[in-house]
Amino acid sequence: MQDNTVVLNAARVNYDGKAGFEKIASQVTVYDETSPEKMLERIAGHTVVVTKEIPVPGELIRAMPDSVKLICEAGTGYNNIDLDAAREKGIAVCNVPAYSTQRVAQTVLLLMLNLASSMTVQQRMLAAGDHSNFTDHLKVDHVELNGKTLGVVGAGNIGRAVIRIAQAMEMKILAAAHHPRPDEEGIHYVPLDELLAESDFVSLHCPLTTQTRHMIGAQQLARMKPSAFLINTARGALVDEAALIAALQNGQIAGAGLDVQETEPPAADNPLYTLDNVVLTPHMGWRGLETRRRLVSMVAENIRAFCAGNPINRIV
Repeated sequence: MQDNTVVLNAARVNYDGKAGFEKIASQVTVYDETSPEKMLERIAGHTVVVTKEIPVPGELIRAMPDSVKLICEAGTGYNNIDLDAAREKGIAVCNVPAYSTQRVAQTVLLLMLNLASSMTVQQRMLAAGDHSNFTDHLKVDHVELNGKTLGVVGAGNIGRAVIRIAQAMEMKILAAAHHPRPDEEGIHYVPLDELLAESDFVSLHCPLTTQTRHMIGAQQLARMKPSAFLINTARGALVDEAALIAALQNGQIAGAGLDVQETEPPAADNPLYTLDNVVLTPHMGWRGLETRRRLVSMVAENIRAFCAGNPINRIV
């Protein structure tokens, strides 16, 4: 099968020119950005369509020319693609799992350490010219991670990488999975409600589906300890953001580390920007240079395997 490929929004990955898509197939057309109005025109004549978190709705898929055989999502999540429409049209869909495992796990650690050290408060004190942390006793909370309980929701590749780091830091591990699992060495599987009630840190590692959207809402936040922190490096819509903001403002939970948000970027007036008990990062978990280059390489592997008749990482 020919590998005539079009990349619709390469700048999402190659924004610095250091992780290009030019060699992912023998025939490649690369666009930095593509508006919805231009997508069909640019897809025409191609066998493979590469996207990165760009909406690919059912009406677009049904209108795609018969030349299109594969949509390759350049990432792990694929909630942006209408899978039912792809099945109807006979177009395969693949993704790139596990390309960002270590980098996202490191982001979880970054967020936990910052929250445990009240780093947002400390940096704002410095920005305001307040040096009292240096001249007086430390005025903010500063606690150890060892001995704390980490609850991992979703024990896939990234969740397990986070568990390994947490175990090295002598944290206790609870985990909740989509299907019941027996305990493993150092990992106790429990229902989500129990995990929320017992954990000092809760880290989310689930795909975004109709079942997981807003899986953490007001009721779930109410089950967490007032001293607990919520970490989300997966998808923003796993959390009901309005409920989370209310819980943070009311001291219902101690804080949150959020690399993802329901709307990215958040609106300019979003309280998450200014809350002292929030560490907010711009969906950076997957953006390490090595991570992005690995992603491009794995997209190429997906295309080669599919065109050779041996598809890998296939979802549909």
